[in-house]
Amino acid sequence: MTAHDPKLSRRALLAGAGALVIGFHLPRNAKAQSGAGAAYRPGGNATFAPNAFIRVAPDSTVTVLIKHIEFGQGPFTGLATLAAEEMDAAWSQMRAEHAPADVKLYANLAFGVQGTGGSTAIANSWEQMRKAGAAARVMLVQAAATAWNVPAGEIKVEDGIISHASGHKGSFGEFAEAASRLPVPESPPLKPASAYKLIGKEGATKRLDSADKSRGKAQFTIDIHAPDMLTVVIARSPRFGGKVASFDAAEALKVKGVVDVKSIGYGVAVYANGMWPALKGREALKVTWDDSAAEKRGSPELIAEYRKLVRQPGTVAGSRGDAEAALGKAERVIEAEFVFPYLAHAPMEPLDGYLEWDGQTAHARFGSQFQTTEHQTIAKILGLPPEKVTLETMFAGGSFGRRAQVSQHLAAELATVAKTIGPKRPVKIVWTREDDLTGGYYRPLFVHRFRGAVKDGKIAAWSSTLVGQSFFLGTPFEAMVVKNGIDATSVEGANEIFYEVPDFRCDVHNPTVGVPTLWWRSVGHTHTGYAVECFVDELLQAAGQDAVQGRLTLMGDKHPRAAGVLKAVADLAGWKGPGPVDGRARGVAVVESFGSFVAQIAEVSMGPEGEPKIHKVWCAVDCGVAVNPDIIRAQVEGGIGFGLGHALYGQITLDGGRPVQTNFHEYRSLRINEMPEVEVRIIASTEKPSGIGEPGVPPIGPAVANALAALGHGRPRQLPMQGGTV
Repeated sequence: MTAHDPKLSRRALLAGAGALVIGFHLPRNAKAQSGAGAAYRPGGNATFAPNAFIRVAPDSTVTVLIKHIEFGQGPFTGLATLAAEEMDAAWSQMRAEHAPADVKLYANLAFGVQGTGGSTAIANSWEQMRKAGAAARVMLVQAAATAWNVPAGEIKVEDGIISHASGHKGSFGEFAEAASRLPVPESPPLKPASAYKLIGKEGATKRLDSADKSRGKAQFTIDIHAPDMLTVVIARSPRFGGKVASFDAAEALKVKGVVDVKSIGYGVAVYANGMWPALKGREALKVTWDDSAAEKRGSPELIAEYRKLVRQPGTVAGSRGDAEAALGKAERVIEAEFVFPYLAHAPMEPLDGYLEWDGQTAHARFGSQFQTTEHQTIAKILGLPPEKVTLETMFAGGSFGRRAQVSQHLAAELATVAKTIGPKRPVKIVWTREDDLTGGYYRPLFVHRFRGAVKDGKIAAWSSTLVGQSFFLGTPFEAMVVKNGIDATSVEGANEIFYEVPDFRCDVHNPTVGVPTLWWRSVGHTHTGYAVECFVDELLQAAGQDAVQGRLTLMGDKHPRAAGVLKAVADLAGWKGPGPVDGRARGVAVVESFGSFVAQIAEVSMGPEGEPKIHKVWCAVDCGVAVNPDIIRAQVEGGIGFGLGHALYGQITLDGGRPVQTNFHEYRSLRINEMPEVEVRIIASTEKPSGIGEPGVPPIGPAVANALAALGHGRPRQLPMQGGTV
């Protein structure tokens, strides 16, 4: 890690050891791209602090300090690309590392705090990182111009080499020290898109994190081993909301390697010299749980309650015209009801964290997704001033929303187990796969009810009611996120649709359930995208309209980017209707999420035992300027696999409040032999980059469902499509 000056201002520089280190302000406010973003945006507006840094070493390596966690989605490469482009650096000299936790320097411009989420990494740094790179280039060029006594305007920079027609030539490293003494330019000129050599170019960059990960050099939290470190696992109530009534640790303390056992209120922490004795000690514990305030309803009971509630008017989230009156006059009303189960995130690396605490200072190391709030949480629990606590962000093996927590429960748990045993030895807390799947947090269970009518080949009326838990009601963030009783994350993608319907209504119920929930990859769109795109397909079928052309007609000219990806995917797949042809049929869906537009066509058949078989998926994506096409394609392909696995198999069910699924043998994911062929077309765009980590997920489920309907099997009303139970 590099030391940073928290007092760094717009024109300040840090110079040392012949290196150039730059910080850069970009004073503009940014808009969160999902309702989830507002949770981390106190006061509603975020202003820039100097939060983009570039370090040029004497050996000419350029290190970009990345404020976003790298857990596979590509910010190390993407943000370094922006800086390298404006610097005219060679890609071979680029490096990246996590920035330290410092909200003054590294705030996410969409949230106002340092954190990663809502597919904002590239979107919020598009201008910021280019200006930082451009500033570095200007300063290096000026340093060379002064040394060579030539006009700066005559100097050329290419692939990290600075040169002049007179024959002078030098590397970045040669001029780093001299450049560090120059003022940072206020408004460095940026390249026009026509001059890009890296941005948007196929094969121009390689991922900066892949090599170390491939050879085992990259360090994750699970890899941390320190002298005298205690590994901690926690016994938790099998029901959400349960607390420790009493426990007997006698047998646990007999396990070789177990050092101590402590109650932390909601659970019992086992401290041991290693993971194995910690697990064996936990197995030997005898705990009596107080479940008096715990959630005791199972999935069947909750679904039955939701199905009753969905037939009652809720809080209006979007409306135009008079949907109820139009439906009352319609000759035929088409109804559909969809049930979506709880879903776990199940990242490859479950939650873990490391903390050293000596009573006066603390140093935490883990895959922190929201460094600011987690840093504050640790400091508060340990009773330390924030400046006495440091947080080092580690690589993480995935998240899908799991590490971005309203409650900050991982950071709180890490600090609590350290404080409970006292400032003696460093602690590493580890969640097992079973802990993660049975201990929450989940994508909420949702029920959607739709009613619609068609007239003259068009959709004349549309009414939808949603029932599901809110992420924010009853939390400290409620006042900031919930507006007029509406949690934006519950209804995004449903309260506004692409399709022009004269009479439209969307309302929502957010019941209170004692199951912890959390945003899941694509947040509200994970269920609204499925429900909306299945229902519009059903209405178009009733109206006798083609699934593609009917959508385009309903969009008119008001949604050009959505229409653009739909036309592109139809062209890519050679759409001639859904079929079936030779036992295969095609389904289509288009969803906007996080500022990006994605359309997909899935080709599906039925297997010998009635299981869907997905042969190929065509996808068109418009995410603004495509910074790294290879990463965009990989994210979309990964999103398709992720979404498909959960649509087919994913569910967490509750039995008397207890989660049933405990590991991957029960919480089924897509297997490699089930992954379809995927063809992706990236739409050329001049719009600012938007999200890409999540938008590939929502369209795949409804595309498959609509293909199944074309095969004559009906659109699945309750997910998962295979093995679903209530």
